[in-house]
Amino acid sequence: MTEQLKMDAPATDRRLDGMAQGLVGAPLDRPEGPLKVTGTATYADEYRIENLAHGMLVRAPGNSGRVRLANREAVAAMPGVLAVIHDPRLLRNPAQGTANKAPVQDPNEAHYLGQPVALVVAESFEQARHAAQSLEIALEGGAPRPVDPETAAYEPQPAKGVDQGDLDDAMAKATHSIDVTYRTPSHSSAPMEPHASIAQWEGEDLTLRGSYQMLKYNRNELADALGIHPDRVRILAPYVGGGFGSKLGLAPEAVAAAIAAKETGRPVSVALTRPQVFETTMRRSETRQRVRLTVDPEGRLTGIGQAALVSNLPGEVFSEPVLQATHFLYAGENRRLSLDLARVHRLCAGSVRAPGEAVGITVLECAMDELAEAAGIDPVELRRRNIPEKDPESGKEFSSRRFREALDSGAEAFGWKDRPATRSRREGEWWIGYGMASAARINVLKESRARVTLAPDGTARVETDMTDIGTGTYAILGQIAGEMLGLPRESVEVVLGDTDLPAAAGSGGSWGASSSGTSVYVACQAIRAQLAQRLGVAETDLTLRDGQAVFDNRTESLAAILNGDEIVKEGHVLPGETSKAVRQATFGAYFVEVAVNGVTGETRVRRMHGSFAAGRILNAKTARSQCLGGMIFGIGMALTEEMAFDDRDGHLANHNLAEYHIPVNADVPQITVELLEERDDWASPLQAKGIGELGICGAAGAIVNAIYNATGVRVRDFPATLDKVLAGL
Repeated sequence: MTEQLKMDAPATDRRLDGMAQGLVGAPLDRPEGPLKVTGTATYADEYRIENLAHGMLVRAPGNSGRVRLANREAVAAMPGVLAVIHDPRLLRNPAQGTANKAPVQDPNEAHYLGQPVALVVAESFEQARHAAQSLEIALEGGAPRPVDPETAAYEPQPAKGVDQGDLDDAMAKATHSIDVTYRTPSHSSAPMEPHASIAQWEGEDLTLRGSYQMLKYNRNELADALGIHPDRVRILAPYVGGGFGSKLGLAPEAVAAAIAAKETGRPVSVALTRPQVFETTMRRSETRQRVRLTVDPEGRLTGIGQAALVSNLPGEVFSEPVLQATHFLYAGENRRLSLDLARVHRLCAGSVRAPGEAVGITVLECAMDELAEAAGIDPVELRRRNIPEKDPESGKEFSSRRFREALDSGAEAFGWKDRPATRSRREGEWWIGYGMASAARINVLKESRARVTLAPDGTARVETDMTDIGTGTYAILGQIAGEMLGLPRESVEVVLGDTDLPAAAGSGGSWGASSSGTSVYVACQAIRAQLAQRLGVAETDLTLRDGQAVFDNRTESLAAILNGDEIVKEGHVLPGETSKAVRQATFGAYFVEVAVNGVTGETRVRRMHGSFAAGRILNAKTARSQCLGGMIFGIGMALTEEMAFDDRDGHLANHNLAEYHIPVNADVPQITVELLEERDDWASPLQAKGIGELGICGAAGAIVNAIYNATGVRVRDFPATLDKVLAGL
């Protein structure tokens, strides 16, 4: 039986607060952790399958022209080669979690350098790789295509902008104003586990073991690519070694493996090499952002302007939502926000962790630091003065917001009052500086389903196709079920990552825990109601703890109450009016101390603190870990990470982890995280909001602001590599 909840009204009853098990919010370990650290968790390309063949993608050497395999017959005759496949279905750009229909580009042409155009299948991985490297791709009749977003044609995206009041007049009359342009580069998700799939057919039914984030959508995408019904497709992804957005939509290796398995009559593995991950999955768009800010004599914003240029392949609908949080973070009656989309022939742009705010808020917060300097106002105080009472564009109330508390608490914990004047503190060769920035991220609830079974022995099982990409889903769903049913965590089994199970929201957009968690909550609430009915009491008068039910001054075990029966309920949550009636978002603040070498320009982050408010915290340990990861991501954005594209042909020059520099242990200081107590009745019955991406939204800005405080050098072209800092010094 399915129990459905549509969020049409705030969940003011706060039932979780009345539970007795004490699991929700506790900093519990992830139950699958031992499997992962011992290497016994099985990832997508690690299954031992009899008669397994191996495929290797072959990719376009340019970005235009009809594709022809020049020496196909010779490669097909190489040792171990089973098939050389040139199939237009290989062109599948990541679909942003929707059933991507036929590719918008001509699949028989090259559209970017590195585009998958063929697959070589062989008995061994080494034979497939050698044959793939031997296959010559000819591009015929092509002409140069634009690859530089600064010079390419662009399309305005009016639906993502706003023009309110008169910004030009506000700029002319402002007591203080700034007009600055920042640039951020493309970023790669660079997950630890490369994209990989193993496809196996049984008759007309396909099983794919893959590394994906949103299985209910991925199944539809794969079925569409192959021209079969989704019911014929099963995807298994119990463990995913990171995604950060790159595994939201279907990547080329899944379709390639399925086509090859059908053609050869054998199971086929296709695993991307690290360069292929960088060059064929997706990138975050680079941005050019012009920010204009104005304040009155009291330091209150009178105008906000942010004009962003982003890019994507021709025909793709996704455009990096740079302005997403600028719409509501600060007050200011005169507002002009605009987004333009340049059409370039680089690999597909899509969602990399915290799309929009990760780069949009980072730049806005750097501009706010510049405004604070121009107005002679402390950066924290400037932000305090400009917290709006309501959404400044729609007039909607905020569902909950502890933004001011995050600023105040973070400043106190960090010791912001000791911030040095610009370029005033030095320790030997090192200039020392403090910086801060605000954090903000939209909050979303998505449709999600989960099945919960209360077994006759008083244990429970949670089943959903939700994925755990390293975020703690196994832990959190078990905690919610254990809390609601009064069971110790070890008495709850959680089964994930299988499209044969009820379809969840998937891991993306920071909605996974609250959405899938709510579906578990709804199922458990229905089980509680059935138990109460058996006992002849109201559900609100039933206390469940440690496998025992307490009611009417009596105690009885769940096993005795069930008397050999099991109770199975499916929870189904749908977003409703609460998503439209109020502005839902999460907030926070970062504080950073850096040391900048006055001789070399090298920057070292010495301390970093984040204070965050994201509704009810479901697991303090996994939430803290998510914030830590986001802040480390911010260190990379600020100091090292950029995809370096050649503006002649669009090829990626740094397509591996040796040259694409993510932060390593030596780059990361001790980071402290404070999670502020909060409940948001509008968000879900859990009163929880998304936290996974909040930790990155603005973090890089705090670091670059600290570099300015240390040295007086304002870097407006991310990342702030030593050459850029040294030029200012």
